[in-house]
Amino acid sequence: MTSNAETGRPSGKRGVGVSGETSNLWLRLLLLSASAAAVATAVTCVIAAVMNGGQGALSAAFGAALVMLFFGISLLIGHYVGRNNPSGAVGLFVATYFIKVVGFAVVLFALGAPDWLHHRWFLIGAVVTVLFWQAAEIYGFSKARLQIYNDPEDQKGGPDVSA
Repeated sequence: MTSNAETGRPSGKRGVGVSGETSNLWLRLLLLSASAAAVATAVTCVIAAVMNGGQGALSAAFGAALVMLFFGISLLIGHYVGRNNPSGAVGLFVATYFIKVVGFAVVLFALGAPDWLHHRWFLIGAVVTVLFWQAAEIYGFSKARLQIYNDPEDQKGGPDVSA
């Protein structure tokens, strides 16, 4: 058995080709994650409506919407910053995460909980959304084809290392 890097028959059914760049990675992740979270939220809201009526469903939807907004901002920042400065996107993610946590906390504490909010369903909606969003995001990242190393350059006139 040979590897695809050696001469001879490739070890797999197909040879390894050039992958190229994954276009719009962050937007695809946003669409995939938001879709999975929306389906999970819809199911959660139906269960909440059966158990606690419209108040439970609205609370679950509110918790889910906050989580989707929280995570969606990061993916949009990745899309806009990652195109021009991929290595700087991670640093901006960290800064944005801090701003989002503090900002959401200030808003939630300043506004307080609305009278209609059912706390249990708010939490359940948020947790379900986080789980499905993160699972979809991990799945999306696992399917992304990211170039880790630069392609080798032809060395003209350099030492012959094939001997």
